[in-house]
Amino acid sequence: MMMQLLETPNQKNSLFNAMNRFLGAVNNMDQTIMVPSLLRDVPLEEDKEINSLKSDEDEGDMYSYYQLLKSIRRDMEWGINAADERRLEFTRMNSSTSSISFASLSSEEDEEEEDEDLEKRFQFHLTGLQGVLSKLTQQADTLTRRYKKEIGIGGWGQ
Repeated sequence: MMMQLLETPNQKNSLFNAMNRFLGAVNNMDQTIMVPSLLRDVPLEEDKEINSLKSDEDEGDMYSYYQLLKSIRRDMEWGINAADERRLEFTRMNSSTSSISFASLSSEEDEEEEDEDLEKRFQFHLTGLQGVLSKLTQQADTLTRRYKKEIGIGGWGQ
């Protein structure tokens, strides 16, 4: 279990805090939703917040989103399982063999450009990851509120 960190204004956008907020929201969702099967066949369309977060390919009910959020939490806490790692490695091998360039050998200048490229790529992916975690946190909070509404506990706006 990840330790809750106190969030300072300067750390508001840190990856650790984004992860912590997501894990906290999913843990709260998991503790609140005592009977997940009640979410089966509850359509997503009724909820504007979740509807705005899902992609065009997403289909399913509130239960499938509940399972998805729990699965993402498990992957964050325990890592990607071996089958997924093999699939990712296979994809990397196929893409790297098709893009091998024999035209030049590495020089110091090439290494500096590569380092700069790595930094830009890292910042790009970090920004994307923080955005995804923020949306997933909203989904977990929305599912929790929706469950409370479905079983009649809590206020409508909670």
